Amino acid sequence: MDATMNFYTQDIWTWWIAIYLYFGGLGAATLAVTFLTDMYLKAHRDLVLWGAFSGIVLLSLGSLMLFIHLLDYRAVIYVLNPMILFTKPDAWIAWGTQFIVWMMFWGVIYALPYMYLTPLFDKMPVVGKLLDLALVKKIAELSSRFRKVVGWMATINGVGVAVYTGLLLQSFPAVALWHNPGVPLLFTVSAFSTAMAFLLLIMYTIIKREEDEHIRHFYERVDLILISAELVILFSFYHYMSSGNESAMHSAQLLWNDLGWLIGFIGFGLIVPFFLELRGVLKGWASHLPIITASVLVLIGGYLLRHYFMYAGVYAYPW
Repeated sequence: MDATMNFYTQDIWTWWIAIYLYFGGLGAATLAVTFLTDMYLKAHRDLVLWGAFSGIVLLSLGSLMLFIHLLDYRAVIYVLNPMILFTKPDAWIAWGTQFIVWMMFWGVIYALPYMYLTPLFDKMPVVGKLLDLALVKKIAELSSRFRKVVGWMATINGVGVAVYTGLLLQSFPAVALWHNPGVPLLFTVSAFSTAMAFLLLIMYTIIKREEDEHIRHFYERVDLILISAELVILFSFYHYMSSGNESAMHSAQLLWNDLGWLIGFIGFGLIVPFFLELRGVLKGWASHLPIITASVLVLIGGYLLRHYFMYAGVYAYPW
């Protein structure tokens, strides 16, 4: 190794950026999966309302975590300006902010017609008054008429958010673990896997309709495929880091010698839920508890992936 080369574990992007990336990917993928289900699998008012508003809350929490930690709070206004995408197209946080804002906008528009079919919203003082406005009623009418257009606008922005969470890390050339074209793919697959788990939790613990059994089984099968893909990508990452440059090898040593990564994330966050869902797909379970357990583990594992990626970010001087 070159004696002049020094390696450091970055300590600036830590748990707070992990939460931002986690909530951003989970919230966006939840909205996308919810709307695609409603458009092509089964029209489902309750799923849309729960999925849309919980996804918006997750996106808002993640964004708040990022903006709180911005060194210059005026940067919030800067990244909200869509013109920055033309003047500085490599500003990834600005791209992500635009995707998030439009994801939430189209998400509310898509859910609006279902809100008129739910008496609960009429009883809310502020929401009820908004729903009585002629303009809002007109927007709801247009949303119903152009349902798939609105749904796809939301879905495209949702996929954009999920991919962006990986592109943001991939744009750091000094950290070999992050500067890898596989990072956006890994984070996108993880985002949709956690979204499947989150929606399974909602459908097994809140909605709980027998006639939705085919939707739950479909989510389980898709999540099984996504977990398999995530394991394959991680296997590729292991070989990349083990035979890469010194920075990548240092990251590999940090990750693959850490019991939290091996047992917490890979073991309980991926492998255990994989076998629980595999048994459910092949033979079924007598109760919903194993799938609920698998969903909780997938959600925990989704955060641990991002947490340890921050923790193992090693950069070198000079690079």
